[in-house]
Amino acid sequence: MQRPPTMSPPTLPEGWPIGSYDRYKDAERAVGHLADQNFPVQGITIVGVEPMIVERVAGRLTWARVLGAGAASGAWLGLFVGLLLSLLTTGAGALPILIGLVSGVGFGVASAAFRYSATNGRRDFVSHSQLVASRYDVLCQPRTAERGRNLLAALAMKGPATA
Repeated sequence: MQRPPTMSPPTLPEGWPIGSYDRYKDAERAVGHLADQNFPVQGITIVGVEPMIVERVAGRLTWARVLGAGAASGAWLGLFVGLLLSLLTTGAGALPILIGLVSGVGFGVASAAFRYSATNGRRDFVSHSQLVASRYDVLCQPRTAERGRNLLAALAMKGPATA
């Protein structure tokens, strides 16, 4: 029986660089190619060099948008609770579902309004954050580095992957 891996403190990556790529997708493709060529991939590490957090703004927040999103999320939760109550209560009909839905919408709107008003207008936009790197290096063990470089050079000569 295999034991689950234990948590260890973070360590710097080890190995020799055998490839460097501008996009993570290309580094993944390289490792996939190595695996297809029966290369020992268990010793490979993909390292994101010069990481940065990129925040892309998706839109402006307004009271209508905040309250609408709060009502929608509250409605889903209230509907779920109402359905559970209707299944557990004999002869109640649709009343628990309706009560759950209405109270879910009310609590959703109230909690969204409270959270939005607490920002005092400092955060009037919606955004999505992403951790990216300037480049992605593929590292492997020194004993297999030469073979890995040769295989990745052959992959590079094939050209970019087709979508």
